[in-house]
Amino acid sequence: MEFKNSRVVKLGNCEVSNFAKPFVIAEIGSNHNGDVELGKKMIDAAIEAGADSVKFQAFDIHLFSSVCYEDDERREKTMEHDALKYYLTQTHKNTLKEEMLQHVASKEMLREFKEYCDQRGVIFSCTPLNEGIADYLVDDLDMAFIKVASMDLTNLPFLEYLAKKEKPMILSTGMGTFKEVVEAVDTIISTGNDQLVLLHCVSLYPPKDSVVNLNNLDLFRSNFNCPIGFSDHSSGISIPLAAVAKGACLIEKHFTLDKSLPGWDHKVSATPDEMKVIVDEGRRINVALGSHNRILTEEEIGKRALFARSIVVVRDLVVGSIITREDIDFRRPGIGLGSKYWEFVVGRTLNVDLKADSLVNLEDLK
Repeated sequence: MEFKNSRVVKLGNCEVSNFAKPFVIAEIGSNHNGDVELGKKMIDAAIEAGADSVKFQAFDIHLFSSVCYEDDERREKTMEHDALKYYLTQTHKNTLKEEMLQHVASKEMLREFKEYCDQRGVIFSCTPLNEGIADYLVDDLDMAFIKVASMDLTNLPFLEYLAKKEKPMILSTGMGTFKEVVEAVDTIISTGNDQLVLLHCVSLYPPKDSVVNLNNLDLFRSNFNCPIGFSDHSSGISIPLAAVAKGACLIEKHFTLDKSLPGWDHKVSATPDEMKVIVDEGRRINVALGSHNRILTEEEIGKRALFARSIVVVRDLVVGSIITREDIDFRRPGIGLGSKYWEFVVGRTLNVDLKADSLVNLEDLK
């Protein structure tokens, strides 16, 4: 498959491009559960695991959804396909709004998280889910880049608004058709903001392996002139590592200190130990991907003398003997005539005596 030459996008002090060292985002989201100290502990743990950035989610609960999503008889219809339905109806009896209020990050919390990230030397990021929060994150907190959630892939007016902030953008594509992805990318690029990283994403929590479709990374690379990454909602660490092996430039993974904590994302989140494996093994995989060209190192070339096969005679032969196929075999080391020259050797006359198991050299032949 032919890939487009993608541009390099700078996220904070890191450069992101296809097949480069993966940029890893520990997606804290709302897993801080409204607790600043828990959030700071999660930042510390993400740093210890090696993440490049920690990310939160922010929204004004009053501007996030209409009344029919929450408070009247239409709620059952809107909740039919909602990932929170089981969580809200079976695990907790709170309404969605009540549940969100327990986990939402206030502006004061976001500022404290940003200042703590700056102090600790990790990139703070946050997904804004309405314009007012976007203004606060970019204009007041000077956030390094804007992450757009899959739910806003088709919210073209919002994408245009964010793109005009002239900050690098990361766009998740869950729930979107290819046509909708094209429309979203075109909307952003049309503003003059070409600093875009596009993430393949499946908005299920967790998705079955059969619907993850990591080959979409190739699809996106062949159609969009921007770095392509992966936003992961799978269980465990295998799928994000596989995405790195497919060349993903960025891995976003939900992050928690404890999968049993209350909240909707903890169960599909990586623990600190899992995040460290994603970071360390992901970078190892990226280095191992190497070049598309066939390259032998000097060390490997040196191994040929020990491990390659040479032509040897299998019996004592005297001067004047005409070598037959039955007279030779192919054995280590590889410092004589290589086995690929056997047809050249067969039928030649020896000009020296050779003992059994001796290497055949060019000067031994007439």
